[in-house]
Amino acid sequence: MIYFDQAASSFPKPPEVAQAVAEAINEVAANPGRGSHKLARQAAEIIVQTRAITARLFGCSDPNKVLFFPNASAALNQAIKGLSWHAGDHVISTSFEHNSIRRPLEYLKQTKGVDVTYIDYTGDEQAWLSDIHASIKENTKLIAFTHASNVTGTVLPLEAVTKLAREKHITTLVDASQTAGHLAIDMQAQGIDMLAFPGHKGLLGPQGTGMLLVEGDVTLTPLIHGGTGRFSEHPDQPDVWPEKFESGTLNTPGIAGLLAALKIYEKRKTEHVPRETILAQTLAKGLKTIRTVKCYHPPIEAMQLPIVAFNVARISSQEIAMILDSHYDIAVRAGLHCSPLAHQTLATTEQGIVRASLGPFNTEQEVDRFLQAIEEIAAAYQQL
Repeated sequence: MIYFDQAASSFPKPPEVAQAVAEAINEVAANPGRGSHKLARQAAEIIVQTRAITARLFGCSDPNKVLFFPNASAALNQAIKGLSWHAGDHVISTSFEHNSIRRPLEYLKQTKGVDVTYIDYTGDEQAWLSDIHASIKENTKLIAFTHASNVTGTVLPLEAVTKLAREKHITTLVDASQTAGHLAIDMQAQGIDMLAFPGHKGLLGPQGTGMLLVEGDVTLTPLIHGGTGRFSEHPDQPDVWPEKFESGTLNTPGIAGLLAALKIYEKRKTEHVPRETILAQTLAKGLKTIRTVKCYHPPIEAMQLPIVAFNVARISSQEIAMILDSHYDIAVRAGLHCSPLAHQTLATTEQGIVRASLGPFNTEQEVDRFLQAIEEIAAAYQQL
């Protein structure tokens, strides 16, 4: 199979990741922080090391504020719902948001009376930043936005937003689900207050791993209460990071795999343009030569992520994906990609979009085969 659905979940994983998961299951398999015996200490050390390397790689000053969650959605929910909200508080977000930001914000609207403004992004950075500036109110409490669209791969001007937020004393939350592992991120240097991302996409780690990193004095209330290993004598949830937010047993095998993936990422972090992005640029150039194909990704010279979004004529994106899967053994993602506001902006709500997303193990030959498949599909529909 040609797997071009890396933006949903990376595949295959590096061998080191699978090995680390297996070793954690077969050789450690104890509960970190719940015991003083050797295996419990070994499990705890995996957790400590993963916090430390994550803090180093993403510019978080305090490893204890590197929090583990089952996925980025859970991390984003903690970041958003964990703030103190009152009726009339205001949030600014974007039309590119995944439902993992939009739905928690809509929940706050319904349950807390919070006002939410979604700013359309159409490619004009200055106009978009002006719209954000104009939308800021005295009671604007949070700017929550994706670092890059999971639909088109468009990268938003992160530092311009965080600079504006700092000037206005507004907390920022950045969803790096598509950029972590592809683009360098430094919370301190870029002025990010909260950063969320999964382990299983660009970082090439296991599913079931996600992280929330907090920089500075952001105050959060935990969404989950329960056993934390330490402070068992207290009836209340401990007020100490990270235990305050990590009730229950952590996914030690998954985190062990994530640790291995982060070590690999640390070695390739210095790549100016990852090879998968170069491959995606080649794919995008090829698609532009097919007359009935319409592309939605950024200009090729501006592409920073290995995501190519397109449609073929007026054919349903789901139908194109089904044909690629059943006739060519090619996996892509089609539909609305859990980001309906983005499709409203792109006027693709009815048709959806075909998204091809590449990873470091994809090849030039696979790109050539993909382009040939799209050419054949487009030609076949022209004859109907």
